[in-house]
Amino acid sequence: MGRVIGFELNSQDPEKAAKFYSSVFGWEISAPNWDYREVTTGGEEKPGMNGGIGKGPNDYPYGTRIQIEVDSIDDAIANAKENGAMIVREKMEFDDFYLAYLVDPVGLGFGLIQNK
Repeated sequence: MGRVIGFELNSQDPEKAAKFYSSVFGWEISAPNWDYREVTTGGEEKPGMNGGIGKGPNDYPYGTRIQIEVDSIDDAIANAKENGAMIVREKMEFDDFYLAYLVDPVGLGFGLIQNK
């Protein structure tokens, strides 16, 4: 089962967005790394999730995407395509995980993450 493990807030002014969410909700926002700022929304004593704020790429300049953790990103991509999803960004490799972006058949964007 794929579990939602995070969110991304995409903006063309991520610094302004980070200041807003930090000021309004008290979120802890890290320094940028590759135009992406990790966000901690609270402590582990309450349910919730953390995420990030980034400069939105050309294919997704504004908006919110959930990130879904899967056991096999290749299988999840293939299954999503068979069920009508469109790949926005093919599987990318990072130090600790793989990441891909897709759009479901009704136009909602989401990310798939497989930890290494």
